[in-house]
Amino acid sequence: MKKLIIGIAFVLITTGLFAQNTNDYMEVTREVIKTEKKAAIAEAMQLTDQESSVFWPLYNEYNNKMYTVNTKLYNTIKDYADNFDKMTDEKATSIWTEVMKIDSELMKLKKSYFKKFVKIMPATKAVRYFQAENKIKSLVDARLALEIPLFEEMK
Repeated sequence: MKKLIIGIAFVLITTGLFAQNTNDYMEVTREVIKTEKKAAIAEAMQLTDQESSVFWPLYNEYNNKMYTVNTKLYNTIKDYADNFDKMTDEKATSIWTEVMKIDSELMKLKKSYFKKFVKIMPATKAVRYFQAENKIKSLVDARLALEIPLFEEMK
């Protein structure tokens, strides 16, 4: 897990130097995080060969769905950035409503997939997996929190 923290920090700091634009930056960052994350999950899970054979396909399925939901969040962040200098109360409400919908979608996805993971492994290992996922998400969220400025009241 320590390697993941260092890897993500490095990627988030240096990727911007090589990307041509925001979309390139995000895609390069997402791909590197995806690779680093998978290695960290493998280390955290310490799966047997038998567990691996059922875990990784479900992991990939879950993460593909998470990618789709996180793309919605990325697009909402872009919308926020595009409207930052001309933010209205209506737009702010719209963005907040979209973020809440995305949060609900993420929670629903986690609940659904937790049930699936428990079917293929002991609950303790399923919980460990979601703990690792949450730690990684916290790192990414912390970086986003540093990068995204707070709303300013328009005068």
